Amino acid sequence: MKNQFIASVLLAITPAIFMTSVYAAAIDADAANKLAKSSGCLKCHAVDKTKVGPSYKNVAIKYKGKVDGEEKLITFITTGPTVKLEGMEMTHEIIGTKDKGELKNLVNWILSQ
Repeated sequence: MKNQFIASVLLAITPAIFMTSVYAAAIDADAANKLAKSSGCLKCHAVDKTKVGPSYKNVAIKYKGKVDGEEKLITFITTGPTVKLEGMEMTHEIIGTKDKGELKNLVNWILSQ
């Protein structure tokens, strides 16, 4: 009976553990950081501190748990919307790639902070 319970618990949590590790492995942090740097993102953003723009940790908090978070961020970084920062308005830079895989990788890296 005890062994059946343990087996049931392991069977129930194994997919969650697998999916978590697959998601984490799917992000190429070096490529995301390189794209962020080459696109000028790091002039205004940092991972853990606010510069001109919010930290990536704060961006991740804002979109945490939102089903459309990835899609909204991809739209944001590819359309150059007007943003209000510290009492001024400016046009957000457009990311330096159109490659959907690179965009998803960058956004998921930001969301993983």
